[in-house]
Amino acid sequence: MVRLLGRSGTRPARRPRGPLVRRTPETTLGGRSLAAQVFVLQVVVVLLLGVAAVVALVLQARHDTTQEARNRSLAVAETFANSPGMLAALSSPDPTAVLQPRAEAAREASDVDFIVVMNTDGIRYTHPKPDRIGKQFVGTLAPAQAGGTVVEEVEGTIGRLVQAVVPVKDPDGQVAGLVSAGITTEHVGGNANRQLPLVLSTTVAALLLATAGTALVSRRLLRQTHGLGPHEMTRMYEHHDAVLHSVREGVIIVGGEGDLLLANDEAHRLLDLPPDAEVRKVFDLGLDADTAELLASGRMATDEVHLVGDRLLAINQRPTDLAGGPAGSVATLRDSTELRALSGRAEAARERLDMLYAAGVGIGTSLDVTRTAEELAELAVPRFADFACVDLFDAVLAGEEPEARGALRRTALSAIRKGAPLYAVGEQITFVESSPQSRSLARGRAVLEARLAESPGWRAQDLERTEQVVEFGIHSLITVPVRAGALVLGVVSFWRSERPEPFDPEEVALAEELVARAAVSIDNARRFTREHGMAVTLQRSLLPRTLPEQGALDIAYRYLPAQAGVGGDWFDVLPLSGARVALVVGDVVGHGLHAAATMGRLRTAVHNFSALDLPPEELLVLLDEMVSRIDQDETADGTSAPVAGATCLYAIYDPVSRRCAVARAGHPPPALVHPDGRVEFLEVPAGLPLGLGGLPFETAEVELAEGSRLVLYTDGLVEDRKQDIDTGLERLRTALGRGDGSPEETCRVVLESLLPARPNDDIALIVARTRALDTDRVAEWEVPVDPAAVGEVRAAVARQLARWDLEDLSFTTELILSELVTNAIRYGSPPVRVRLLRDRALICEVSDSSNTSPHLRYAAMTDEGGRGLFLVAQLTDRWGTRYTPTGKVIWAEQSLP
Repeated sequence: MVRLLGRSGTRPARRPRGPLVRRTPETTLGGRSLAAQVFVLQVVVVLLLGVAAVVALVLQARHDTTQEARNRSLAVAETFANSPGMLAALSSPDPTAVLQPRAEAAREASDVDFIVVMNTDGIRYTHPKPDRIGKQFVGTLAPAQAGGTVVEEVEGTIGRLVQAVVPVKDPDGQVAGLVSAGITTEHVGGNANRQLPLVLSTTVAALLLATAGTALVSRRLLRQTHGLGPHEMTRMYEHHDAVLHSVREGVIIVGGEGDLLLANDEAHRLLDLPPDAEVRKVFDLGLDADTAELLASGRMATDEVHLVGDRLLAINQRPTDLAGGPAGSVATLRDSTELRALSGRAEAARERLDMLYAAGVGIGTSLDVTRTAEELAELAVPRFADFACVDLFDAVLAGEEPEARGALRRTALSAIRKGAPLYAVGEQITFVESSPQSRSLARGRAVLEARLAESPGWRAQDLERTEQVVEFGIHSLITVPVRAGALVLGVVSFWRSERPEPFDPEEVALAEELVARAAVSIDNARRFTREHGMAVTLQRSLLPRTLPEQGALDIAYRYLPAQAGVGGDWFDVLPLSGARVALVVGDVVGHGLHAAATMGRLRTAVHNFSALDLPPEELLVLLDEMVSRIDQDETADGTSAPVAGATCLYAIYDPVSRRCAVARAGHPPPALVHPDGRVEFLEVPAGLPLGLGGLPFETAEVELAEGSRLVLYTDGLVEDRKQDIDTGLERLRTALGRGDGSPEETCRVVLESLLPARPNDDIALIVARTRALDTDRVAEWEVPVDPAAVGEVRAAVARQLARWDLEDLSFTTELILSELVTNAIRYGSPPVRVRLLRDRALICEVSDSSNTSPHLRYAAMTDEGGRGLFLVAQLTDRWGTRYTPTGKVIWAEQSLP
């Protein structure tokens, strides 16, 4: 029911519908008179505003003109006074010659009328009119002569102007000269004259608009009322009254004094208003303080929700005097209790979908089981639970399939606050059968313990600890098994403490979905851990476990597999004949089992080829041909990727000559650290990577001083995604310059300086410090091509062995050399030479210029010869032939007693 102050409590009676009466033009005379009055008022207001604008414009223009002139003149004077070379110009023999062109250029650029430079007495050095140079400056100078600034308005010969005088100070703060800049006000003024026509035009336009507006309003009044008379207006009011009381929104009109002027039936129902509410103050209606304050304040509000009784009301309020109406406000009220409940459920569903989406993109970012479990726990807290624990079987952490029963290990724990009495990360846990975790693992589905304080099965796990958990405030629990297909990998526990309400069945479903998504990532990480472990095992089995004994080099090495996967880097140390040692480093492009297996094949091939005692370039040629054959076979098979892209570096060091021969196939160059600490990278021709073929390899030879360090490495040490290889080589050069010179210390310093936090590629590093075989441990003779010379050789060898205290080897050594020298004289070509080396073994070498090589064979009973090499093989540990550019060397080694 609508009640208005000053009206009776009943609605006016409806009058019978009559014909629609249109007003005649004569009936609108009063409206026209009102429009004329409004028009006159508008004209007066516009005229007054125009006059005020003109006056204000003139006054403001004068003020702005003077202020702009003062600012510009002062800025120009200070800028020119502090310009470079000012002090030098003032102290020059002819300041005018230096400063006049600069002052005129500055004046034209800064748009001022003059820039005058003068001495401390005011005598001008510059002026726009040259005839005034050398005359006294007209203006106030005392403050500037004292170190201050002067800005003044004067009446000059060119009109009223503003001039500034500033000092030029030397480094000691003494005034060395004065600079003045000035500008006439007419050069910065004139805005009022330019803007006055615009103001007048605006005034005229406003008058025209007022006239047009008045005419438009008069026409719109007639058009909007359609010429309705009083009866039609009354009928329209009754219709509006009926609509007002039939709508399902409450409508309230409050006066400017806080009186309730109108309230429809829905407003009475929603606010539970008394029958006489329209004649009372809003604060006297029994409403809650917030709602009463809003309705009485009259402020604007949009969908502001208030709790009134058991209803949630959405209130929209607007003032009624915005368009010149009476003071007060009108408010509409809508019951949003059910809508808010639906909105709350929709918001909860949205949050759950958002959490599941976050689980899809945020869990499983790495193939690490522990990190994946931590991501699950971190996602759940605090969005879903206050504490989250992930317990996995130890077999899962090792990459294996877990057993159905057994102890679990706390892998991840996330909490909103510290100090919770839960099992710590890394602790092994055995859950009792009555615990929710054990039941969850056995049933393969989630278990809800809504109230932990009332759960005897959970308390049976650890009475003391569970009591501490309850006292800490944790009161509700959901346990969900981590299942990947038929495998149960562990269990996740979600705990609640901050929110008083326990977990509900809907949250159990969310927990199961969340863990199900994480279980896939955990199982993928487990499988990767297993495959990675197998690959690492294979790779390490293919790498050298210990270095062979040799006396030519002191060697230290490091091998670091990549974090992302197993690569194909390898290295080796291979003892050769004649106390020489071969160093090899290689890299197979790619990662995984295929790269590791290929690396093993290449390493085996290098072992076999090195037994042939080939020069480095020839060994790389054989290796390149082998890789090409492998690529052809695997390309035809179609099951494996080609090996092309593998690199290798092969170096041979001879401790007798201290020479090192190096060849490389697409590998980074070796570094050499001289005994004095100087570091250089050896200039070894790069060559193509293995498997590309078509071009030969080249060997570089360098003589190494004893104590030099030869550094071989793979590209993972000097190149990654963040730096190119040139930057890495410079960093390596810097690192090699530090340390105490030992190979072990060099390895440590290099890795500390260059090793990234998470290597993307394998790293192999070898540091070899050279030794030299002393001359007193080497004996050498040239043998005439005469069978009688064999006896002389045997005698010389016996004397040398006596000097080395190796008489026990005299008989076998003389016999070996007799056979080898006889063969060289009989079947070889001069010159024939014999060399004895005393290293870790006694080495006998016989060389000649022939390329024919003897072969071991079984001699028949009737053969007179053919048993010499067989005898040599029986008396020595090993023997062989190596070819040189001038022929061949047949060597044999015997163990020292």
